[in-house]
Amino acid sequence: MIIVHHLADSRSQRVLWLLEELGLPYEVKRYERDPVTRLAPAELEAIHPLGKSPVLEDGPVKVAETGAIVEYLLDTHGHGRLRPAQGTEARRRFTYWLHYAEGSAMTPLLLALVFNMLPTRTPGLLRPLVRQISAKAMAGFITPQLKLHSGYWNDELAATEWFAGDQFTAADIMMSFPLEAAATRTIDVNALPHVKAFLERIHARPAYRRALEAGGEYAYA
Repeated sequence: MIIVHHLADSRSQRVLWLLEELGLPYEVKRYERDPVTRLAPAELEAIHPLGKSPVLEDGPVKVAETGAIVEYLLDTHGHGRLRPAQGTEARRRFTYWLHYAEGSAMTPLLLALVFNMLPTRTPGLLRPLVRQISAKAMAGFITPQLKLHSGYWNDELAATEWFAGDQFTAADIMMSFPLEAAATRTIDVNALPHVKAFLERIHARPAYRRALEAGGEYAYA
């Protein structure tokens, strides 16, 4: 039995979705975030030294990192599904978006999260100064990067409905988290019609809905 160590409101929701799309049986072990720090609980350190989620167990095999889990599941249980054929342009695009999702796409989103949280985590006397620093970082670098990336997503999705081409693939599952997180916190999807349409398409998929039921409450859906 496949076991997914799943953290609430995290990237690991994508692993549940992929398992549902592949029709594989699995068990969810859910972990809750600290209500104050929003960090993962210490129990996850018993599963992986970094105390992070997701972690997948498939018999004796243990895999961490969402992208690595996605590749493992496609290699081991995919039977050619949700991934274009080798040597095609669609496969090249698939590989690019699979890695972009956790690389270039997440960097400005994580920076925005950190700099928006800093003033609230700062002692009262220092808070005005930290708020000014955070505002300058957001205005001078982070917000322009978010605008650049979200415009890029919108332009790419204008050409095809899905990131790797005309067919839905696991690259779209990987890209779901940065788009959902951005739409919830940092961008106006009404100004990005193709991003908005993508989110509506994925949220309507039966496997996506089943994954929500399996994983529990998810803030970005």
